[in-house]
Amino acid sequence: MSKQEIENQGDYGHGGHGSAAKLEGKEGDMEIEEQVHHEHVEEVSPELELLLKTDPLKGLSDDEVLRRRETFGKNELVEKKTHPLLKFLGYFTGAIAYLIEIAVICSAIVGDWADFGIILALLFINATIGFVEEAKAESALDALKQTLALKTRCWRNGHLVELDTSELVPGDVIVLRLGDIIPADGRLLGIGATGEATEGDLQVDQSALTGESLPLSKNKGATVYSSSIVKQGQQMAVVTKTGGDTFIGRAAGLMAVAPEEGHFQKIINRIGNFLILITVVLVVIIMVYLLVVDRGTPDGEFKKVLERVLVLTIAAIPVGLPTVMSVTMAMGAKELAVRKVIVKRLTAVEEMASVSVLCSDKTGTLTLNELTFDEPYLTNGNTAEDILLYSYLAAEPGANDPIEFAVRTAAEEQLDILKNRTHKHEVPGYKVTSFLPFNPSTKMTQATVMNYSTQESFKVAKGAPQVIIRLVGGDNDAVRAVNSLAKRGLRALGVARTKPGSLEEYELVGMISLIDPPRPDSAETIRRCNEMGVDVKMITGDQQIIAKEVAHRLGMGRVILDAGHLVDPSKSDDEITEHCIRADGFAQVIPEHKYRVVELLQNRGILVGMTGDGVNDAPALKKANVGIAVHGCTDAARSAADIVLLAPGLSTIVDGLMTSRAIFQRMRSYALYRITSTVHFLMFFFCITMALKWHMKPILLILICILNDAATLVISVDNAKISAYPDKWRIGQLIFLSVVLGALLTALSFAHFFVADRVFHVSAAKLEAIMYLHISSAPHFVIFSTRLSGYFWENMPSPIFFIAVMGTQVFAMLICVYGVIVGEAIGWGWGTAVIAISLVYFVFLDFVKVFIFRHWSFEFTAAAWPTKTRKDKLKARKMRVIQQQHVWSSIDQVRQVGLKIKVLEALRK
Repeated sequence: MSKQEIENQGDYGHGGHGSAAKLEGKEGDMEIEEQVHHEHVEEVSPELELLLKTDPLKGLSDDEVLRRRETFGKNELVEKKTHPLLKFLGYFTGAIAYLIEIAVICSAIVGDWADFGIILALLFINATIGFVEEAKAESALDALKQTLALKTRCWRNGHLVELDTSELVPGDVIVLRLGDIIPADGRLLGIGATGEATEGDLQVDQSALTGESLPLSKNKGATVYSSSIVKQGQQMAVVTKTGGDTFIGRAAGLMAVAPEEGHFQKIINRIGNFLILITVVLVVIIMVYLLVVDRGTPDGEFKKVLERVLVLTIAAIPVGLPTVMSVTMAMGAKELAVRKVIVKRLTAVEEMASVSVLCSDKTGTLTLNELTFDEPYLTNGNTAEDILLYSYLAAEPGANDPIEFAVRTAAEEQLDILKNRTHKHEVPGYKVTSFLPFNPSTKMTQATVMNYSTQESFKVAKGAPQVIIRLVGGDNDAVRAVNSLAKRGLRALGVARTKPGSLEEYELVGMISLIDPPRPDSAETIRRCNEMGVDVKMITGDQQIIAKEVAHRLGMGRVILDAGHLVDPSKSDDEITEHCIRADGFAQVIPEHKYRVVELLQNRGILVGMTGDGVNDAPALKKANVGIAVHGCTDAARSAADIVLLAPGLSTIVDGLMTSRAIFQRMRSYALYRITSTVHFLMFFFCITMALKWHMKPILLILICILNDAATLVISVDNAKISAYPDKWRIGQLIFLSVVLGALLTALSFAHFFVADRVFHVSAAKLEAIMYLHISSAPHFVIFSTRLSGYFWENMPSPIFFIAVMGTQVFAMLICVYGVIVGEAIGWGWGTAVIAISLVYFVFLDFVKVFIFRHWSFEFTAAAWPTKTRKDKLKARKMRVIQQQHVWSSIDQVRQVGLKIKVLEALRK
């Protein structure tokens, strides 16, 4: 990389990344320290290098273009689209969906067409909710294509022609000028459109591509990237890479390999696999048993036995589970939409509750992506108002430069004399009589100004700090100030004016400092996320010193590592992952690095959120469990994300966390209740069938299934106790607790059965009605307990939810009391007794649930069920603890060194 490339971004040649300059003269024995600008450099293979020797004023011939297009293809991103029908059919896959589809087939076989229609409708409702919600999202690759230029000017066959960017090939010579979107990766040639030498550098804004907050100065030999924007200057460039080989093309490739199956889908599949296993095993055993025991009798006919076990299967399958989950998430998405948070992927609502690490882009996400006036360094009795006024007088009107724009904006907002002016380009009380604009050799602007009040003229100069300090004859204090600003990543700009009575002798006014400031709500959002157990990490393509300064202003830790730590060949993935966990962020990263950080954290079992706004964030947004695109983001980021913020700022992320955790609690509550109900149902009917060959009418089994699932749909509006820390699906705990509660409910069911049959000697029809009411109410009331991990009275259910649950059981009690549908009335005595016992028993089960929640641990699971997988997982956890201690020790040492350096710097001042 040439020296010019590593010098300062922007016209003035100094700031956070300036060049060294020895200053002589009065107090001029100090140097402005060089802060090297680190930029990612694309490698060009030797074979490709041979193709880049094109004559700049002739370009390629048509024949050569055709040959190269056959080798490299068109300059476009290849996309793979899924047919909408196939996408819709994809919602009918998964363990739970397969289980419900089996129930549909079973209903058709036994001729239960009412149940067939209801279950099929639930299946389609669930698929339609997911498809409609997610169909709103555009393809991420489409959005990436929209960020590319459509037309470009290129030399072909000795003529400068305009052609579609898709026609470019490596070796083409293109013209880049102000406002152009660069159509392909290229190498600057340092000459203008007709071969003339160019003065000054090309100013290129690649913030959406790399995350760097300021435009970069690029000259001959420098690489420019497809999709970045020319902000100033004109040069020709030779195309080095096209299509999928470009910087942005690799980002598209990463998005294509990002996995589609989400965390929530994996959880549902694991629950479904468990339910399928116990349902199929127990039902097959019952079927074989009945065929053997009743062989030779009418009850032993295959069709008769099949009808009985199929009805049992239908009743056991949680047909409402996907629908309840989808409705609950859809209600959460609707709630977030009111806060201007748009959910594109429905399951992201649930997954956000489990996010424990939030990786965030800096430029445009945590910051405003606007260069603004910061605290200046002042000398010779000048004030902040003075330096702003002098800077404004020396600013070039209409210059398309971010530094000039920042100076003019700050002055117009803060100086009273510039407010309410009749003529926008005039300064009341002053008149600029001559003006020397910026040029690359002097690196400053100069203005001669008449002060109307004193009728005296003076000169003002504004430019690179080393130039202005030399202009005033040297100033060691100013050099220290510039170096201090540079170490913090702030852009410095010197301002001087002539002394009274002289137009040649200058004195220093001070140093303007400029920075891309944090958004007003970023620090508060980070603080609240930390309080909720979510660790926020900054991942930026900007320079390390700038990242550390912004992190400091946001109240984050300052352990910001450079991207080299992510690709260090001497370290294992486990060691790099520990760096990712412990570091507060990474700087100087490219899209592949952001993607790698997310991937490494996910491999450790951590659910990761990612916020961003640029093209460079798109792969990581898509890879993350929850990708969040902020207000004002690029189309690429918006399409890759799962959630889009429509309002400025990040505060709505906290709203999203709160809402998602409430939704998680509702969904876990329903899952625990439904698995418990299924375990109880199968366990009881398996035992009673095997022992006594007792069975219940199919209509009553189906009634239990439909009524109870319909009632629990309103769990989506239930009150929820929001967790203070990220939630997590503990499937082992969930299934163990479900089995325990299901076993205890089975014991209660046998107690009802034998007390009614053997003690009170009720008739067979009455026994069936009593058992129907008990099996309908006892498991259903358990949902009042599963709502919370604590005691049920710690958070009362919402009125709607309470009425819905109680209403179904009142209906069940009434049809039993009066003998409607069930066959024989059981009377108010039995009806109230069964309901009362179910209510009391749910309180007992609540205490059991709390005991298990409080004493559960993975170590307990590994000891109780010592499978090979669990043993390996436990061993890996212990190894990670040892590794963490080593890494934490190293990082703590780095922090101590940083603290000592800051103390020494403070003492030097």
